[in-house]
Amino acid sequence: MKPLFTVIILTFNEERNIKDCLESIKGLPAEIHIVDSGSTDRTLEICSGYPLNIHHHPFINYGAQRNWALQQLPVKGKWIVNMDADHRLSAELITALREAAIAPENETIAGFLVSRRTMFLGKWIKYGGQYPTYQAAIFRRGTGYCEDKLYDQHFVVRGKTKILRGDIIDIITDSLQTFTNRHNHWATLEADEQLQLNGTAQLYSLQPDIFGNKMAQRRSLKRLYERFPLFVRPFLYFGIRYFLKLGFLDGRRGLIFHFLQGFWFRFLIDAKIYEKRQLLNTDKKNATNRSLQL
Repeated sequence: MKPLFTVIILTFNEERNIKDCLESIKGLPAEIHIVDSGSTDRTLEICSGYPLNIHHHPFINYGAQRNWALQQLPVKGKWIVNMDADHRLSAELITALREAAIAPENETIAGFLVSRRTMFLGKWIKYGGQYPTYQAAIFRRGTGYCEDKLYDQHFVVRGKTKILRGDIIDIITDSLQTFTNRHNHWATLEADEQLQLNGTAQLYSLQPDIFGNKMAQRRSLKRLYERFPLFVRPFLYFGIRYFLKLGFLDGRRGLIFHFLQGFWFRFLIDAKIYEKRQLLNTDKKNATNRSLQL
């Protein structure tokens, strides 16, 4: 019999996370595919203790890796569940998935929107607009793909979507060093996106729509944010998130998270945009001077 679900998990040196990830999906009738991009720790050794398939593919970017998996893996399940190694499926979500996947009223549904439960330094971040936030990580085979973007990629589903109860638990970091290193890298990618470098601007495929689903509404708000002046918008965003959206109720770890992710990260993006613009202007001036000398 073909499995009802196929779970695709991306890995790279995830020995700290992969076991808990795999344990969290045991209650789901699913085949499991691991797509590894060159792990050198015990990730694959741990995976070998579970009934799953391991594939190897070099990592270019998140969207490319996801779409390679969706297009090239021998997927058998009717529904595809996309996960990272630091994700966990809540028990409530597994129950909801088992029921929804076979419910007659969902025959016309192409995908499910599932909320992400962000865990930061062991604490669930509930406020500041962090919960619920939805992603279309679960869809019928052949109906979904990942945006081809450098950063902040979303899954896009061709067809109707429906909100499902339960959460994908996102263990966002195991240390502040990991958090800051990742966000420094992501800030560079986001700066390139906003400057329309590397041909990324036209690759947005989740269209902003304030009257659309939860993801389209969130993309609309992001586009609005991008219209505000550099170095002003991080202050506005943090103020809205921490005070108006009650982020302060998340306590001390919430303060660290909201400040780093909601202010420092956004300010760093603006600083990188400013730096890149200065370099571009300098390059243009140098090119002009060279042409005049010739």
